[in-house]
Amino acid sequence: MDLYSIHPLTMAEHLVESAASNLTNLAQPATQHPYYPLDASIDGYAANEWSVPALLSVFFGACSILFSSTYLIAKKINATLSTGELMTIMWFVLSGAIHVFFEGYYAANYATLGGKQTLIGQMWKEYAFSDSRYLTQNSLVLCMETVTAVCWGPGCLIVAALIMLRNPYRFPAQMVVSMGQLYGDLLYYATSFFDHAVLGIVYYRPEPFYFWFYFVTMNAFWIAIPGCLMYQSAVETARAIAKVQQLNGAKKSE
Repeated sequence: MDLYSIHPLTMAEHLVESAASNLTNLAQPATQHPYYPLDASIDGYAANEWSVPALLSVFFGACSILFSSTYLIAKKINATLSTGELMTIMWFVLSGAIHVFFEGYYAANYATLGGKQTLIGQMWKEYAFSDSRYLTQNSLVLCMETVTAVCWGPGCLIVAALIMLRNPYRFPAQMVVSMGQLYGDLLYYATSFFDHAVLGIVYYRPEPFYFWFYFVTMNAFWIAIPGCLMYQSAVETARAIAKVQQLNGAKKSE
């Protein structure tokens, strides 16, 4: 059909329909997904193949195995370790493993995480129901997790080894690593709450489970425990300095 033979009204209707169709397509997200906000762009999203109970069972099962094996190895290396030292070692080994392998996986695969069907990839997609920033290439989350994986992961394992050997550098190293963990977690919470309160953006689904268990409880450990360990480090450091000052004062008085 010759373009010039089309009636002007017909052509106008065609252009209006085409424009409306294009606007509708632009208004819809490129990939449908169950994360909040619903209009967030998640490249290549694919729903998880594993069930939630299966993913949680594997995660907590791995944590239990790591706890048990760490306890046995620590006792074998140093049988005189106290219960407090053993618990602290187990905490740092668990944290180090999570930082290096779990958060390191995110840092290495952040751009394609939405379509991953690996075990850790599916665990991240499950956790992302409480914080969709992990699937949208958010710069704050990426930088924070990269620093955590590269610095605090190995740092945790070093501190665990120092405690086993009762090395005097244990408390300074424990202070630095715990402060890094605490600062990262506080920044993580603060930016999410800021976006919610000021910008009106919510990154978690409305079900209480995702907010209270995943977002609050699972992250609160890295505020409460590092806070206690920083306090312990400060007390032990101050005690050591006071003892040195006391000895120096006694020498001067002789």
